[in-house]
Amino acid sequence: MNHYNQIYIDGAWVPSASSTTIPVINPATEEVIADVPAGTADDVERAVTAARCAFESWSAISLEGRVKYLTAIGDALAARSDELTELISAEMGMPRKHTAVFQVQGALAKVAAYTDEALRYLWEELSEGATVVRQPVGVVAAITPWNAPLSIALDKVVPALLASCTVVLKPSEVTPLNASVLAEAIHDAGLLPGVFNLVSGEGPAVGEPLVSHPEVDMISFTGSTRAGTRIATQAAARNARVLLEMGGKSANIVLADADLDQALKPSVMNCFANSGQICTAPTRLLIDRSRYAQAVERIKAIAEQVTVGDPSTDVDLGPLVSAAQRDRVRGYIEKGITAGARVVTGGVQPPEGLRRGFFVRPTVFADVTNSMAIAQEEIFGPVLCVVAYDDDDEAVRIANDTRYGLSGMVWSSDLGHAHRVARRLRTGAVRINGHKAGPNAPAGGFKQSGIGRTNGRFALDEYVEIQAIAGGEGSI
Repeated sequence: MNHYNQIYIDGAWVPSASSTTIPVINPATEEVIADVPAGTADDVERAVTAARCAFESWSAISLEGRVKYLTAIGDALAARSDELTELISAEMGMPRKHTAVFQVQGALAKVAAYTDEALRYLWEELSEGATVVRQPVGVVAAITPWNAPLSIALDKVVPALLASCTVVLKPSEVTPLNASVLAEAIHDAGLLPGVFNLVSGEGPAVGEPLVSHPEVDMISFTGSTRAGTRIATQAAARNARVLLEMGGKSANIVLADADLDQALKPSVMNCFANSGQICTAPTRLLIDRSRYAQAVERIKAIAEQVTVGDPSTDVDLGPLVSAAQRDRVRGYIEKGITAGARVVTGGVQPPEGLRRGFFVRPTVFADVTNSMAIAQEEIFGPVLCVVAYDDDDEAVRIANDTRYGLSGMVWSSDLGHAHRVARRLRTGAVRINGHKAGPNAPAGGFKQSGIGRTNGRFALDEYVEIQAIAGGEGSI
């Protein structure tokens, strides 16, 4: 039995205070696949009260006990991995073959990574005659986006629970169904009532009262920079802690000594992955001017091999998540054309044979200058901007000329050269020659891309307060 028509508060599935529901639409077919409650401020009040009441009991449980609970939750989710794959693909449109790997297997691997890290984490230490204790921050409001819904929910819920915090989760109203499966797994694992709570709904009705609630000690948010900035402003009014992962406009620098054959295909596919709906997508591809024309032709050929279509079939890309997102991305393509950028492939028209569903053609722009909107603003769709540069200094200047600083890539045949350039980039992570860091490496942004870090001990640091107890012997 699924519980899509209920919310989860204080260890039980209960009806929302409102009878209004939100339809969940399959973006490939435009059909309604479920309805979820449109939660209210009253629902938030019940959920936060439950989390506050459960905090003392949960924070008294040993680390080993918390790890046991989280392991059971991971096992319960793993047992439903096929179901989760079908569900997430249906609600957000990613092809099933990629959903299974990226959205489900990758997400579930995080549970084990976090629990392993928690067992190594320095929860107590001695310093200058004091016992330094890492205490839970308290009640956490976790607000998650639609582009990687289960993965990002686990990035918040798991480290918060391991740190002895209690949680109220508000999933995106666009992709809320997988959050119900998460709540069911938590319930089946026997977590204490009130430790985890789930309230579905829209931002104004649920997110706003959750963020502004005086009993919420911390807001962990992933989403747009505009929404994150508003959350930070509200939290500042009562000095609540925030962890913010927001927008990105990542630069991908192919240095003059890089092998184009090695760099270009993964660069294009990384930009288009999940139909471009990834905050770390390398959407600005910087090529040295001497090889620019040659590279653009190769990029065109690669992009035109990308298949788009029904997510249940063997395609590379599915639809965008919603009609609003499709229209937004097409609007940016039009802006690029108006600004004078050259459409190498793609464009505003829907892919051939795909007039139903929220599909967008994978689009490549050349002759892009960094002052254009398509080079400065996060599009969140399959749109790649190819930019020319003359030397390393100009490449770094272009890469850093953005209000964002979430991720980046550098390609070079000389690792020393690549590392020197990478260290000059004002961004939270850099991938050299396509290499990806492990699950416990920190992730987060500079500038308007965010505050704080996720993954491993860096995430655990976000959910604890530092307490110094001087005098006598502590428990170490």
